[in-house]
Amino acid sequence: MWIPTEHEKYGVVIAGFRGTVPHGLSLEIGDTVQILEKCDGWYRGFALKNPNIKGIFPSNYIHLKNACVKNKGQFEMVIPTEDSVITEMTSTLRDWGTMWKQLYVRNEGDLFHRLWHIMNEILDLRRQVLVGHLTHDRMKDVKRHITARLDWGNEQLGLDLVPRKEYAMVDPEEISITELYRLMEHRHRKKDTPVPASSHHLFVQMKSLMCSNLGEELEVIFSLFDSKENRPISERFFLRLNRNGLPKCPEKPERHCSLFVDLGSSELRKDIYITVHIIRIGRMGAGEKKNACNVQYRRPFGCAVLSIADLLAGDSKDDLVLKVYMCNTESDWYQIHENIIKKLNARYNLTGSNAGLAVSLQLLHGDIEQIRREYTSMFTHGVSITRKLGFSNIIMPGEMRNDLYITVERGEFEKGGKSVARNVEVTMHVVDSSGQILKDFISFGSGEPPASEYHSFVLYHNNGPRWAELLKLPIPVDKFRGAHIRCEFRHCSTKEKGEKKLFGFSFVPLMQENGRTLPDGTHELIVHKCEENTNLQDSSRYLKLPFSKGIFLGNNSQAVKTTKESFWITSFLCSTKLTQNGDMLDLLKWRTHPDKIAGCLSKLKEIDGSEIVKFLQDTLDTLFGILDENSQKYGSKVFDCLVHIINLLQDSKFHHFKPVMDTYIESHFAGALAYRDLIKVLKWHIDRVTEVELHEHIQEVLKAQEYIFKYIVQSRRLFSIATGGQNEEEFRCCIQELLMSVRFFLSQESKGANALSQLQAVFLSSFPSVYSELLKLFDVREVANLVHDALGSLPTVMHGDESLQAVKLQSIGKTVESHLYTNPDSRYILLPVVLHHLHMHLQEQKDLIMCARILSNIFCLIKKNSSEKSVLEEIDVIVNSLLDILLRTILEITSRPQPSGSAMRLQFQDVTGEFVSCLLSLLRQMTDRHYQQLLDSFSTKEDLRDFLLQIFTVFRILIRPEMFPKDWTVMRLVANNVIITTVLYLSDALRKNFLNENFDYKIWDSYFFLAVIFINQLCLQLEMFTPSKKKKVLEKYGDMRVTMGCEIFSMWQNLGEHKLHFIPALIGPFLEVTLIPQPDLRNVMIPIFHDMMDWEQRRSGNFKQVEAKLIDKLDSLMSEGKGDETYRELFNSIIPLFGPYPSLLKKIERETWRESGVSLIATVTRLMERLLDYRDCMKMGEVDGKKIGCTVSLLNFYKTELNKEEMYIRYIHKLYDLHLKAQNFTEAAYTLLLYDELLEWSDRPLREFLNYPMQTEWQRKEYLHLTIIQNFDRGKCWENGIILCRKIAEQYESYYDYRNLSKMRMMEASLYDKIMDQQRLEPEFFRVGFYGKKFPFFLRNKEFVCRGHDYERLEAFQQRMLNEFPHAIAMQHANQPDETIFQAEAQYLQIYAVTPIPENQEVLQRDGIPDNIKSFYKVNHIWRFRYDRPFHKGTKDKENEFKSLWVERTTLILVQSLPGISRWFEVEKREVVEMSPLENAIEVLENKNLQLRTLISQCQTRQMQNINPLTMCLNGVIDAAVNGGVARYQEAFFIKEYVLNHPEDGEKITRLRELMLEQAQILEFGLAVHEKFVPQDMRPLHKKLVDQFFVMKSSLGIQEFSACVQASPIHFPNGSPRVCRNSIPVSMSPDGARVIPRRSPLSYPAVNRYSSSSLSSQASAEVSNITGQSESSDEVFNMQRMLFNHVGDGALPRSDSNLPGPDKAVNTTPSSWSLDSGKEARNTSESGKLISPPVPPRPAQTASPARHIATVSPSPAGRSPMKGSVQSFTPSPVEYHSSGLISNSPVLSGSYSSGISSLSRCSTSETSGFESQGSEQAVTVPSYNVSEEPVRKESKTPPPYSVYERTLKRPVPLPHSLSIPPATDPPALPPKPQLVRPNNLENSSRRTEQVPRPRPLPRKVSQL
Repeated sequence: MWIPTEHEKYGVVIAGFRGTVPHGLSLEIGDTVQILEKCDGWYRGFALKNPNIKGIFPSNYIHLKNACVKNKGQFEMVIPTEDSVITEMTSTLRDWGTMWKQLYVRNEGDLFHRLWHIMNEILDLRRQVLVGHLTHDRMKDVKRHITARLDWGNEQLGLDLVPRKEYAMVDPEEISITELYRLMEHRHRKKDTPVPASSHHLFVQMKSLMCSNLGEELEVIFSLFDSKENRPISERFFLRLNRNGLPKCPEKPERHCSLFVDLGSSELRKDIYITVHIIRIGRMGAGEKKNACNVQYRRPFGCAVLSIADLLAGDSKDDLVLKVYMCNTESDWYQIHENIIKKLNARYNLTGSNAGLAVSLQLLHGDIEQIRREYTSMFTHGVSITRKLGFSNIIMPGEMRNDLYITVERGEFEKGGKSVARNVEVTMHVVDSSGQILKDFISFGSGEPPASEYHSFVLYHNNGPRWAELLKLPIPVDKFRGAHIRCEFRHCSTKEKGEKKLFGFSFVPLMQENGRTLPDGTHELIVHKCEENTNLQDSSRYLKLPFSKGIFLGNNSQAVKTTKESFWITSFLCSTKLTQNGDMLDLLKWRTHPDKIAGCLSKLKEIDGSEIVKFLQDTLDTLFGILDENSQKYGSKVFDCLVHIINLLQDSKFHHFKPVMDTYIESHFAGALAYRDLIKVLKWHIDRVTEVELHEHIQEVLKAQEYIFKYIVQSRRLFSIATGGQNEEEFRCCIQELLMSVRFFLSQESKGANALSQLQAVFLSSFPSVYSELLKLFDVREVANLVHDALGSLPTVMHGDESLQAVKLQSIGKTVESHLYTNPDSRYILLPVVLHHLHMHLQEQKDLIMCARILSNIFCLIKKNSSEKSVLEEIDVIVNSLLDILLRTILEITSRPQPSGSAMRLQFQDVTGEFVSCLLSLLRQMTDRHYQQLLDSFSTKEDLRDFLLQIFTVFRILIRPEMFPKDWTVMRLVANNVIITTVLYLSDALRKNFLNENFDYKIWDSYFFLAVIFINQLCLQLEMFTPSKKKKVLEKYGDMRVTMGCEIFSMWQNLGEHKLHFIPALIGPFLEVTLIPQPDLRNVMIPIFHDMMDWEQRRSGNFKQVEAKLIDKLDSLMSEGKGDETYRELFNSIIPLFGPYPSLLKKIERETWRESGVSLIATVTRLMERLLDYRDCMKMGEVDGKKIGCTVSLLNFYKTELNKEEMYIRYIHKLYDLHLKAQNFTEAAYTLLLYDELLEWSDRPLREFLNYPMQTEWQRKEYLHLTIIQNFDRGKCWENGIILCRKIAEQYESYYDYRNLSKMRMMEASLYDKIMDQQRLEPEFFRVGFYGKKFPFFLRNKEFVCRGHDYERLEAFQQRMLNEFPHAIAMQHANQPDETIFQAEAQYLQIYAVTPIPENQEVLQRDGIPDNIKSFYKVNHIWRFRYDRPFHKGTKDKENEFKSLWVERTTLILVQSLPGISRWFEVEKREVVEMSPLENAIEVLENKNLQLRTLISQCQTRQMQNINPLTMCLNGVIDAAVNGGVARYQEAFFIKEYVLNHPEDGEKITRLRELMLEQAQILEFGLAVHEKFVPQDMRPLHKKLVDQFFVMKSSLGIQEFSACVQASPIHFPNGSPRVCRNSIPVSMSPDGARVIPRRSPLSYPAVNRYSSSSLSSQASAEVSNITGQSESSDEVFNMQRMLFNHVGDGALPRSDSNLPGPDKAVNTTPSSWSLDSGKEARNTSESGKLISPPVPPRPAQTASPARHIATVSPSPAGRSPMKGSVQSFTPSPVEYHSSGLISNSPVLSGSYSSGISSLSRCSTSETSGFESQGSEQAVTVPSYNVSEEPVRKESKTPPPYSVYERTLKRPVPLPHSLSIPPATDPPALPPKPQLVRPNNLENSSRRTEQVPRPRPLPRKVSQL
């Protein structure tokens, strides 16, 4: 049985549990669980990370932990009873764990590894805390480390700042908001702006001296030097180097590392230098022989300097190499560092060895204790400390020092009988009073232990040596008296023995007989001569001698006469025990000289402060001793001296001695009677504040009042203890009188900044420090009343002295911070006067920083939910006094511009934040009663309205993101909790006072606006939080958005008919609220839209306003990232919402206006679909088709469905930017053209919009035109650019702007040049199908045609699409998918290449147009595409598969032509037809013939670089034919069985036979051309091709064909030229037989036309030369002229047997070739070349209706013309039939008259009679019977065949024969067939007319 647990409430999982049992809960190691019930070794509960899922788990998998339970029962909350730091660590590490893994995924390796180390460190520290064996101090230290690391990690990961108090997290509900703000602000400041350290330290580590020829040991001496004052400011750091230039003791870091401590901020400047002096230990001369002398000397080596300013930038200079210099003369050695600093180059140069000193330098900031904590390893390993000379800036009490600094300056010596100067060495000893040398009291510097003697360095041959070496003598005080320094002078010989000969000495005592020490300064000492063997051990023998030439000893006069030699030293004493001041000694010994007391007291002010503080206790004892002895005589002077000493301690240098004085007062002060004199003298001074001459003195007294009161109070206590409390009343009266004087003094009003106001300011600044002293003797209420009266007496005038006002406020602030104010009794007395002064200052907006601090302190003392009566009364007082002014102050300071300086800005933010926290504290403390009293206090509704507007405005300011730093989520949540609580109180007042007849729009609007921005705050979007953070927020505050949403709904319902005031203004804000993904909030808010639509419908009969606003706002909000798929479904769903509210759609369906309502919902839903897709696509990094397609979809939606022109234009420009980014310049131009087409050439002014300035419509359209032209140019779409150039040129011309017109014409010309000169690639086109429900809406289950990139083939395109849709599956077939694919929860891509069908057929049909021009029309303005799918129908013949090979041809028609505003467009319509095997065979042959003609033409016109393509094509056709290519068609379709079974295919079979024969003729011509151009190495291949060609001809049975033709009953259809098959003798000349039975090996039934664009006349002539046929150019010209005369009158073309052959001509399509053919032929004939004769004319035929077959795209190998059927007719020699042009596709390749067209895979259909007038419907053209013209009798030749075209009147060149018969005309190259293929689908419809298709967007460029 499951039993609820009592104590087992909380635990941690110690083993993973999979939850495989029924109701099992899956758990991972480390999860925390809350236990609800237990039963037989099992627990039931839930994991805290997912509290919604409950289950069971084994109890032995759980480690139980102590916890306390809140709210026992169903909603109980368990809190672990462990150290709060442990709890925080655990939860933080859990959050970090997830984010840490994400760092790895995002490849942020550096932070990943750093965080990993920090996490491990925290875990180690956590273990230490959990073990519990740490001392209190160590635990505190560990917690400090933990919190520092937690804060660092949170900051790096962008998590919230955690408020802490003593390393523990604070509950914001347990402390006041002002205190919370201060904690947050303190941690933020600590993180952002560390307080600049006042103390600095320089770490120096000596690495090595790099020098080529050392060989001697070295001494290196570091010190800091002030070049401004020309003196050292630090002791020396001294270290020794070995012969290799490395430190001698590397194992002892303190010997080569030092820390120069206690540098002040003033010493971090550029004129402070690090100086390094290097002394070598060795021979006198560096180049001397080794055996010259064994004695070693200290000799100068070199010097280096570095400015400390060089370290300030980076603080660290690792392995810095300093240059080492040497002075030119040794006598300058003492000042070499100064010369280097001053850059006096003449006095020094680099050392001969070019040495370099390698050092490591680092500046450290903070006090020395902080440095010890932060750089523990430095101190652990060892580092020597180098101090400043003298005391540091701050002298610490208890600091014991007794250091005497001696600088060995210089000497003046005689030669001593030598011819050269001496080499002098100084040896120094410290000798005590007994004559013994003191051991180890001479320090050369830190880093080296003190020694017993000092040897100076030696300057070579110098009788006036200058050393300037600084030594420190740390002699104890007890050995100081009687001790002296002795300096011995020796001459160092450079001879072999190297002796050091003593020749003199000097000495100086350290202390005088009267106790004064050696005074600071330079001393000139007498040099006493002596011999080498003189015994100086007995000091008593020379101590009686004079030692100085100075004036401070009387017995020096005789010494001056006896010697000329001198020795100078400088001394400086740094001692806390000894003094050099005689006046100080006289004062301390006042009892021995009573007569000197007055003088000593007067001289005290002149004594240096450091001397006084050294003897502070003794001095104070002296003063009070004198006061006790004779208070009448010396009372005033003692008081003055006491004031001087007290004020001396105010100095920052001696500030730390205040505790010494406090200790003295508490423990050593014994003046029990002093209080009377002190009170009397103090009152005397205060009463004389008006006497100007005393002001300065009184000011000093008032500064010292704190300690004067301390002495008064302590003295009174001592007196009370001694007397048992006598004279208490008298003392109280004295104090009352004193404070009466104070009140009078403070109440004096001063005008301006006069002396009195200065005194008042001085008094007020120190007055609050007196409170604590008075409390020692008086009751708290008494003191509070005294202080209240004193502060209340201050004048209220605010226009007085500014500084006094500030000090007055500071005094109030100190009062609030004092211990007196913390007591509730005294606080209630002091609060009114404090608030009074605050109110005055806030009203004047003065001293806001201080006001904010005071207010914060006031509220810090008021804890939350304190229900004590005193607190409630205080809140009453504060609300009445300050609430209004507080709101006004916040409005005032937040409306000011922020200061520019960073420091000022921080201060500004602090003030704002503190006032805000005070306001929030006050509002949180207010109860129902307070709110009710506040609202009742307003006398009129206007006052209440102003207050509500004010507080709503302030709340809006508080919600601003910039109000608090971004990581202050805790503070934001507290603020929001207070705001929503206050709003709930105030909304009642709104309902009661401002509805119905009192309705006020402004206040209601302000309320709704506040509510909306409250809900939209980033810090309230719980969905963005981690689960643990979300859980904490919900537990503490709930979801405040839902609370506010319900309040909005409630207030909206109360509005009634006033709702109309807020429609449509509130649609946008409310829509923004509903986009928040919180289901409850959406359910509350969405019904409001129904209400809005209903009220708008009532008012205006429609809700267009609602619709417009809804759509506009939806776009901007969703583009900001708001809204989701669930929201779209919710908006459109039919599921009921929460409570009694049905869904929006349901509610609308009940209304009378449901149709328009449902339509609106549908429109909004569809817009949301597109907006969501657009937003998702825009998140991608690179521009791809998906982004562009999505933008196009949205753009079209705004244009066609919503008609939102502004939104439409915005998205045009977004699409334009996308295209530019992707370098789709053509598409970018088309896109911008959409906007251009919305504008007119007018002077209408346009507003500033997007990136366009304010300008006229004409200017903007001009700019757009130029931009579009530029993009068309970049996209190589020059033809479109030309059209626009013309348009804008027309405008320039109309305005007579010839300058711009000229530029435009030149631009147009340049575009023409580019068309002709530059290469353009023809893109591939691909059909893409997007199937499956996982695709975006704009793609789902649709098919598109895409224009590929340059050089992009199918495989590359397919890969690109798969990269754009990485989850898509590529379909491997081209079949249409079924419904299961459409509905699948997946993505399927179906991709294959398609062939474009050009629109502009006219250009492509014309002959002589260069391919550069045609290439544009082949791939631009394409609406239709096709592709073929071959399949077998019926039984497949394995021997010949052509018999059953059908083709399914699909034509795709797009919604817009390509290229356009996108690289892909949707397929609007698809048409599918099937082609029979025979039709397929015809098309294959037509395409191949077309390809052959093109290649032959290119070869002839020399367009090909080499002949290989033609060779391969010829080889492919001939070889295939030999190996069964064309023969397979014969086997399949020419057999009797097929003809009998398919009687309807008769004409098609004939057509196929024609094409085969035509191909043979083309091949023969091609071989002739090939033979002319083939290179020598390919001749064998050519011969092989010729041989195979004859085999192929024989296989076709061509030689026997003439007989077949005679017998053939079948006519060749549709313009195919053929011989007349009519045998009526009347119409046939006797010579007619010559036409048919030719002597050529080939005999054709007809001679076909060929393309003038494919074979030029010149090439024809060249081939004629090969065949040996020729005709004069005159004859050709005559033939053309005759033909022109025949057809010029519009008569039908005919055959005239009387005309000679050359005079019969043919009319064809106009072309450049045709126009120039006569000239070219003439040129050829003149050069001696032969021209082939013209081809006989052919009879025309009638046309028959063609049955429709839907266009089917061929494979990319070729495109073919459409076929039509031709009716048979009875042949007649005088009857001509013309079939109409059947244009199955508007996109055709090659001219209508051509036989071999240009290289294109497109096809066309044509007839020789009429040109189709753009019709796509099959046309039946009636037959014409035309009577012949009179026949010329002289003609003996049969009438030649005429080849002509009905509508065109230009002569046509005739083809040349390919064969070389001996006497007959050669066979001509057959023309390209133009046949309309019959169709089996009788009922299929065709487009009757090629009309411009309707487009949803503006017109194409071609329509411009």
